Amino acid sequence: MKIGLVGLGKMGNNMRARLKKGGIEVVGYDTNPDVSDVPDFAALAAALPTPRVVWVMVPAGRVTDSVVNELEQVLEPGDLVIDGGNTKFTDDEVHAKQLDAKGIRFMDVGVSGGVWGLENGYGLMVGGSDEQVQQMLPVFDALRPEGPREEGFVHAGPVGAGHYTKMVHNGIEYAIMQSYAEGYELLRASDRGIDVAGTFKAWQRGTVVRSWLLELMVRALDQDPDFAEIDGYVDDSGEGRWTLEEAIDHAVPMPAISASIFARFVSRQEQSPAMQAVAALRNQFGGHAVKAAEVENAQQQHPTKR
Repeated sequence: MKIGLVGLGKMGNNMRARLKKGGIEVVGYDTNPDVSDVPDFAALAAALPTPRVVWVMVPAGRVTDSVVNELEQVLEPGDLVIDGGNTKFTDDEVHAKQLDAKGIRFMDVGVSGGVWGLENGYGLMVGGSDEQVQQMLPVFDALRPEGPREEGFVHAGPVGAGHYTKMVHNGIEYAIMQSYAEGYELLRASDRGIDVAGTFKAWQRGTVVRSWLLELMVRALDQDPDFAEIDGYVDDSGEGRWTLEEAIDHAVPMPAISASIFARFVSRQEQSPAMQAVAALRNQFGGHAVKAAEVENAQQQHPTKR
């Protein structure tokens, strides 16, 4: 099987490597010519057998809109576009309708795994038809973790369902990270001489709070026990906000997830050990950039700090 892949950043490039390892031929396109296999979208379409499959891994919003517009011009009826970025589910519906007018099919896939996906595999949440899912199973099987398919892959529902479930996944992720971070700050504030890093390490086996995020917390503490090199400024990708919007629309109480998002806003005003921990976790699982914890730089970056 041979597919196109648009967007060869941190996630896309690793996905290309894992797909090739799984026996899927990949033609990659990126605006960076150093990593791109072809010079433009027309060349990408020409390099693929029909009906074509093009997987898109670019930032949500205007960039994804632009890529869909470009693909609409070079693809043909029967071809398939898969959006694997962090697109808002309502945009999926717009893109599906836009491409359907040209006879081009569309799927959305929520992808989790961050920079570790190349080694461990990616959790996949798919929105689309049964026929499309069956067609793409070889690709999904190459990307997902080893083991039972249902433990790393779900056909969540029709178009939009993949990104909807990934949105909720990320909202849960916000709350779990915030809980670990607040626990870290309390342990660190104690005057009982607690071995903070050792405590988190001991929680990895046998406890009810063990998880992959906990393992990454331990890894971050091993690298920098006091997070001295990390500023507590924490960004948010947007999916947490979308989760809260949906919760409000459906009258679903989400006190933990909402608090974790508001805590990130606090991080942009005051230096906080808990927010340093969240920043460190985001860097561990997703390769998200962290800011150096220098007072002068922090004051320049966050003029509200006192």
